[in-house]
Amino acid sequence: MPDVDTLLFTAVLLALAFDFVNGFHDTANAVATSLATGALNPRTAILLAVAMNFLGALTFTGVAGTVAGGVINPAGPAGDLNIIMAALMAATVWNLLTWFFGLPGSSSHALIGALAGAACLAAGPQGISGRGFGIILQALFFSPPLAFAAGFTVSGVLRLSRPGYRTSRSTRRLLALQRLAAAGQAFAHGTNDAQKTMGVITLALVTAGRQATFDVPLWVRLASALALALGTSLGGWRIIKTVGTGITRLTPRTGFAADLASVLVILGATACRLPVSTTHVVSSSITGVGAGGGRGLVRWATVSRIVLAWLLTLPASAALGALFYRLLAGPV
Repeated sequence: MPDVDTLLFTAVLLALAFDFVNGFHDTANAVATSLATGALNPRTAILLAVAMNFLGALTFTGVAGTVAGGVINPAGPAGDLNIIMAALMAATVWNLLTWFFGLPGSSSHALIGALAGAACLAAGPQGISGRGFGIILQALFFSPPLAFAAGFTVSGVLRLSRPGYRTSRSTRRLLALQRLAAAGQAFAHGTNDAQKTMGVITLALVTAGRQATFDVPLWVRLASALALALGTSLGGWRIIKTVGTGITRLTPRTGFAADLASVLVILGATACRLPVSTTHVVSSSITGVGAGGGRGLVRWATVSRIVLAWLLTLPASAALGALFYRLLAGPV
């Protein structure tokens, strides 16, 4: 059996691979709306997303601490590096599957579900940190309806306050505002999503006995930020198409409203040290602005596919996490 250092090194590599795929998978969160409205060209949008994702990833660590200490208990019977490696493998596989089908699935749901599934198979329900896991699940499930409400509200306020938004001058202003909002969107994505990888690597360090606390080392922050930014640079174009044009027809006003609503929800969650699905927040805010524009503006068939992926991700990733754990740990 490999020694602890080898397992730890493998776990860190798997975590950075997951982070890379996460950035690749979630590029749509930052650029889909600005591309759909023409506020940014593809090259500029990707470069902006890379830079702001990297900056956001280095700014906060609160969510990382929540993920590190809130899902499984490293001091209990679930303190097993195989659990962490199995979860990372399962979450990465699920991300690639949802990317292949063009579905904006949740990397956060996938990672949390896979950790829970692997820990349960390894040690039963006591392998999960009950209170912390419950708080994380609440954040994951309540953030999409909150984003929908925020998108609906912000879009309505803009529509009522600027009835002449269709003038060319007003459109130019909205496009400029959307560029700022897109930068904020990418920054917010970095503040939340990269921290999940930081948290898992920190959990692996604690599990392996290499540190005693869940404080995130500087090298972990830098490596996670770089992996996310590199993944973002490639762009998951299948999902960008689904988010940018598949949910509703975006205009400069609704695109700005969706970005602003998403930024408010994601940064609010980050400030509260809560991991949320940035993918589902963005999709929900776009659905909200579409619903606020009147009947027939939302493509509910696309939304239903996104909701189905949302509902399937936790149980599917938990099952995958358990499967990969069994493969790594061997027969009972």
